[in-house]
Amino acid sequence: MSSTEFADRVAIVTGSSSGIGEAIAHRLSALGATVVVNSSSSVTAGEAVASALPNESSYVQADISDADQRRNLIDTTIERHGRLDMLINNAGWTTRVDHADLDALSEDIFRRTFEVNVFGTWELTKYAMPHLRQSPDGNVVNITSIAGVRQVGSSIAYSMSKAALNQMTQLLAKVSGPVRVNAVAPGLVATPWTSDWDDQHAMIAHVAPLGRSATPDDCAEATLGLLRSTYVTGAVLVVDGGTTLRI
Repeated sequence: MSSTEFADRVAIVTGSSSGIGEAIAHRLSALGATVVVNSSSSVTAGEAVASALPNESSYVQADISDADQRRNLIDTTIERHGRLDMLINNAGWTTRVDHADLDALSEDIFRRTFEVNVFGTWELTKYAMPHLRQSPDGNVVNITSIAGVRQVGSSIAYSMSKAALNQMTQLLAKVSGPVRVNAVAPGLVATPWTSDWDDQHAMIAHVAPLGRSATPDDCAEATLGLLRSTYVTGAVLVVDGGTTLRI
């Protein structure tokens, strides 16, 4: 594809200081987009990602679970770049809690999971929507998980939150046209967050027909596919190497 495919487009990629978000930011920038890199706390890493992108970029620190910070993310993007065409909702939070250990899933963990993954994503998208509606091809892509379509995931709360995001994707797609709203639902991804999840990566290598965990670039490629598919909205694209065919 042309390196100017997304020229004159502005994209926010939340949670893009590493992992899936970083891969998406790099791919979009290489195709000509102006990319706003974001993280909640990893400022040095986020600034480094933004400075390494091949096209115009900037960095905005914001915890999307905080109302003022998520508004500032959108407002700063418009102030700096004048428009918003793509919102990639990648920021999320989880911690591993055995599904059978109900007492270990504390109220604090449950609330934090939903504050970031569901409420933060919802409010950020709602605030961005008027700007996306002004784009000739406004897009939202939510990075969800196969935990939203199967009874798996790092915790029960995480699985519930990702199911909510998948449903939110389709509900927003129904009412937001011509803005398109889609989701990428990866299986286990090899990122810094999961670098010590050796047992889980080994299990996926055994179970998945393609014999490995996903990479951030696998997820970025799927995201680009949805952004390019101009007559697709409300899709939840599972990117799991066939894992859900066997579980």
